[in-house]
Amino acid sequence: MLIIKNTSILLGHDLQYIPKADIQIKDQKFAQIKINSSISKDTLPTNKKSIDCQGLLMIPGFVNCHTHIGDSIGKDFTLDSSVDKKIHPVFGAKSRILSKTQSKHLVSFMRHSCQSMLQKGITTFVDFRENGIEGISLFKDATKSLPIRSVVLGRMNLYHDAQQIKANAKPLPAQEAELKALLKKCDGLGISGANENSDALLQYYYHHHNNLHSRSTTSNNNKILAIHAAETKQSVAASMRITKKSEVSRALQHLKPHFLVHMTFATKQELALAAKKTRGIVICPRANAALAEGIPDFELMRKTGCTLALGTDNVMVNSPDMFREMDYLWKVSMGIKKHRIDPKFILQMATTNAATLLPKKNIGVISKGKLADAIFLDKHTIDLDPMHNPHAAIVHRASETAIRAVMIGGKIVHGKI
Repeated sequence: MLIIKNTSILLGHDLQYIPKADIQIKDQKFAQIKINSSISKDTLPTNKKSIDCQGLLMIPGFVNCHTHIGDSIGKDFTLDSSVDKKIHPVFGAKSRILSKTQSKHLVSFMRHSCQSMLQKGITTFVDFRENGIEGISLFKDATKSLPIRSVVLGRMNLYHDAQQIKANAKPLPAQEAELKALLKKCDGLGISGANENSDALLQYYYHHHNNLHSRSTTSNNNKILAIHAAETKQSVAASMRITKKSEVSRALQHLKPHFLVHMTFATKQELALAAKKTRGIVICPRANAALAEGIPDFELMRKTGCTLALGTDNVMVNSPDMFREMDYLWKVSMGIKKHRIDPKFILQMATTNAATLLPKKNIGVISKGKLADAIFLDKHTIDLDPMHNPHAAIVHRASETAIRAVMIGGKIVHGKI
């Protein structure tokens, strides 16, 4: 049992700023939160540990809701190439690099990315892992013994071309067996996009006998379905050329994903439909910008009712840093929209909104019963002092240097307090 005393916190889904609180952590979860009063010593066992955190601000650990750490070895390798030449799953430079790199090197650099995320306050990340069962095995080698929480979404090495999509190609029996084996080793499926999958294959992923489509809170099945959609103008045009339908409509109709990734060029109607049919959308603004593909209109997404989360996307083109992601999104959005945006919305995208996208993971919120994952920021660090607006200070002034410690499951895993 651990008692955190005299800390400031951002409480609950609304990230309410509380200047002073005492927090009891038990069995890896937040057990008690006392605001402006102390936890009574009479109610605590003698083996408790108490830490005075005067001058610190405890915030939820960051949840990086979209990464590809498998390409960590190829940082900035193809800066001047198009999106497809960089990261297309079949003929892009990324797939060539991964196929020619020794496994031990891939594992080493994936591990480096995980360590980097921990140091930057990311306590959970969601990875779209390529290369089938072998890719999942390498991922688990890279993350073993590290305290960071990972949600790994696997993918088969199965990509349809335009003719196969037009012919509505179905999976072969051997591929069905591979999918079943894959799903036993990961948390769900992270599909590349509708433009690489026939309607029949998308439907198969949905209807698979592992019951991926279950949304019941009483279900024992925690598998997740997610897919990239409407990332580029070229991908939107390709879908219409091949199928006469949009990527988004095909994904929502046939795959029925829990969440979508990117949606940079989705229409207002598609966003409204996504709000009704999914848990939300993960956007990756710095990666979109690095690929010269535009900036997602997160305000329109919010207005249509979408729950939004942030991801840093491919390590190949972007650093896994949520501080930089928040700062970039906030400022570029205000520059484009030419009006002020509440920074708390941005901070929720990096923290509490993950509780909606990943509800069974019990993460993302400082609240009783939630997993005790948090970042301790030094309010008096040179870049933050004086802190007049905590949400704004975190979004556009804080950085890794402001972190005093990172806690996962009630244990300090980086730094110290």
